[in-house]
Formats: sequence, C-alpha cells, structure tokens
Amino acid sequence: MRDGFTPATGSSSTTSFGFGISAAAVASLAGVFYYGYSPFSLVAGVAVDRLGPRRVVPIGAAAVGIGAVLFATGNGSLAMAGRFLQGAGGVFALLGAIYIATTYFPASLAATLIGATQMFGMAGGSAGQFVVGPMIAGGLAWRQFWLGMAVAGLVIGVALYVLIPKAEPKPHASNGLRDAAGALGLVFRNPQSILCGVISGLLFIPTTILDMVWGVRYLQEAHGFDYGIAVTRSASVPFGWIIGCPLLGFVSDRLGRRKPVIAGSALVLLASLAWILYGKPGVLPPTVVGLVAGIASGAAMLPYTVIKEANPARVSGTATGVVNFINFTFSALLGPVFAGLLTRAAEGSATRELTHYQAAFTPMVFGVGLAVLLTFLLKETGRSAPKPVPALAGGAS
Repeated sequence: MRDGFTPATGSSSTTSFGFGISAAAVASLAGVFYYGYSPFSLVAGVAVDRLGPRRVVPIGAAAVGIGAVLFATGNGSLAMAGRFLQGAGGVFALLGAIYIATTYFPASLAATLIGATQMFGMAGGSAGQFVVGPMIAGGLAWRQFWLGMAVAGLVIGVALYVLIPKAEPKPHASNGLRDAAGALGLVFRNPQSILCGVISGLLFIPTTILDMVWGVRYLQEAHGFDYGIAVTRSASVPFGWIIGCPLLGFVSDRLGRRKPVIAGSALVLLASLAWILYGKPGVLPPTVVGLVAGIASGAAMLPYTVIKEANPARVSGTATGVVNFINFTFSALLGPVFAGLLTRAAEGSATRELTHYQAAFTPMVFGVGLAVLLTFLLKETGRSAPKPVPALAGGAS
C-alpha cells in the first residue's frame, strides 16, 4: 500500500486501500469532508458577521490540524471523524478570506478578489495531485504526510490569530441566537440566494465529484492510463480553477456584469464535460480539455459575488455561508448518488469500463445545462446592470 486512498496496483472496485476498503468506500470517505464543510458554512458565515474573522478563522485552522491527526491514525472510524473536522474547520478559511477581501477592498474588485481567495484554496487541491500524489507514489508514507499537515494546521492557526486585524465590536452582538437566526432567515428568504447556491453547486460538482473523487480512477479504468499519468491529467482540472476563479472574476468586474460570464463559462464547461465522457481519445490533448473544464468551472465562484450584492451588507458573511452551504450540499448529497450509479452500471463486470462511467455521469452534463438556464433567472447585480427608473412625483397621468 502506498497511501490512504490510492492502490499500488490494479484498479478494480474491490481493490484494497490503506484503510482496507474498496474504491467506492474510499469515495464515501472522501465525501465525509463535505458533510462537515457544508453545514458549518452556515455557522462560519454567521460567526464571521458577529465575531469577526480573527476570533473564528484560527479555530477553523486548528480543527483542520486535529482532523489530520485523526486521519493519520489509519483507523476507519477516526479517519471518518478526521475528515469531518477537516471540512468543518476548512470552511472558516474560505469564508474568512472572502469577508476580509470584500470588507477592506473596493466593491469594484469584489468578483476578482473572491475568485482570488478560491484560487489559493484550489492551489492546495492541485498541489495534492501534482506534488503530493507523485511524492506518495515515490515512497513517502501517507501517515507522515498527514501528520505534517496536522502540525502545519496548528501553526497556521496561531499565525492567523496574530496577523488578522481585530474587528470593530458589533452593537447587536448581545442578541445571541435570535440575530443569527434572523440573518439566516433574511438570506434564505431571498430567491436570488437560492438560485446562487444551486447554480454554483451545479457548476462545481464536475470538479468535486467527477474529477477529485473519480478522476484518477476514470482515466485508469476507462482509458488505461497508469497511475502517474492519470494523476497528472486529473490535476489539470483544479489547476484550471486556479486560473479560472480570478480570471472570470476579473472579466466580470471589468464588464460590470455577472450573468453573461456565468452563462458563457457554463456552456464551455458543458462542452468540455461532454468531450471528457464521449470525445474520441487522441483528438484533443486530455490535459488541455481538463484545464479548459477547470477554468470554466471557476465561474461557480461568481454566484458568491452575486449573493453578497443581492443581500444587505450587514449579512455579508452569512450570505457567503448560505451560498457555500447550498453549493457543497450538492457535493455531499450527490457524491454517494454518483458512486451508486457507477456501481450499478458496472454490476456484473469484473472491471469498470468507459460505458459504465458514461452511464453514471451523463446526468452531470444535464446538470450543467440546467445551470445555464437558471442563470437567466438571476437578477444582474454588476455595476453595469440597468438601474430602475424612479417613479415621477405625483404618479403618471
């Protein structure tokens, strides 16, 4: 065994891993991250609004470190708890970074800065495949890696507490849960908030589920690549996110519009995803297709800007938490669904094949198409959006 997830040889659905579990069970274990990440988005959003990032983000970093320790034990139950803690703590980093970027910088740069925060987060995901994958394949013990990440998480938590500026005290901070519930209710009652979350989720699941969970095995089993090449090609998708998140945010800020960039990028993602599943091998470089898909999928961060602009500034952090909650609830709930679809498609076969992956993941293509249609229901919030014409004094004659 070379690491906690990846088989040393072979790729069948019954392959044993570092935890002694199958590929489908590994996908479920990886998905536990989202069970922590998704609901704690709401907690983090309200906490950042009420307490400020300095008092909550370091706690999140420490939770990630503790989660890494639990994962490094190799015990299935503790690893499950560790993945949950990593998700619950990790969401504080994204929401805290977005809060700081949009609070202390000009509103005209909102989409660019929100994209930049996700760029740095996704850089870690890309490094996990480009850098860590080959290191583990080369002999680095996976437990040592996770223990190193645990130490890093705890050190970062201390550094964040020292470096993040103190927030101004909020006059309503003593109203407790009533204010928190009121802020959540205000955001959830806004139909634009729900649309933002659904669109973001539909654009994000090709990255979180198809690529990050099944990407390497898809390339191994459906196209016959060896592990090292499959890791490199799968990593092109999160690398595309590193480019796409700030780039599409910048384009949106320059245009002063959100909807055209979301819809246009979603169409590119739809075409890329369809090619990944159905395209003829060898016609287009696989790494280029993955990179384009990742860049286009970066548009999933634009609804994070829209939801902040569509809700009052006093619930800025809560709004970000809500869109993040809806977004990653898609990944948390649909991850097992796609794993089940793939298992049923391959039932009775000794190994999974291309047709099995096509049958399981074609619904994801239709989901991206639905995101395009839902984008037309969004109200434009960019600075170039048409302004409402004020009513004439005394009314129309």
